[in-house]
Amino acid sequence: MAKKVAVLAVNPVNGCGLFQYLEAFFENGISYKVFAVSDTKDIKTNSGISLTVDDVIANLKGHEDEFDALVFSCGDAVPVFQQNADKPYNIDLMEVIKAFGDKGKIMVGHCAGAMMFDFAGVTKGKKVAVHPLAKPAIQNGTVTDEQSEIDGNFFTTQDENTIWTILPQVIEVLK
Repeated sequence: MAKKVAVLAVNPVNGCGLFQYLEAFFENGISYKVFAVSDTKDIKTNSGISLTVDDVIANLKGHEDEFDALVFSCGDAVPVFQQNADKPYNIDLMEVIKAFGDKGKIMVGHCAGAMMFDFAGVTKGKKVAVHPLAKPAIQNGTVTDEQSEIDGNFFTTQDENTIWTILPQVIEVLK
């Protein structure tokens, strides 16, 4: 039986990245639910396309055991994360990432995904790929210069243009 995936979409989200995951999951019969890292289900892509997703991150808290994997879909909200770190939805984001990581769930992310996993304190001992500009922020994991890294339950890529390098392996572990 296919595993169930919680997909986190920041606001604004990189549509190219988000839709690669969703299309791959749909085409392979993998169940997923998209949670906005926002106080509303209505978000936008970096290019301004409006989306209404399944739920908000606050409603994922405490329900981590209902999912087998977490996908962090990056976007233009991340470069301004520090200015918004005290927002309830970003506090929820860090708590949810930590809960998934502490439970040893499958963790998938592109661009600054590994940085967010690192901020939550769940990358210790893991090799990760991250956007080159985010490399200095990695304190717990080991960042590489590779386009992508698969280390145990962690699947990370430098950006949305390298997601394809891990998708076959992600699909395989989720089926």
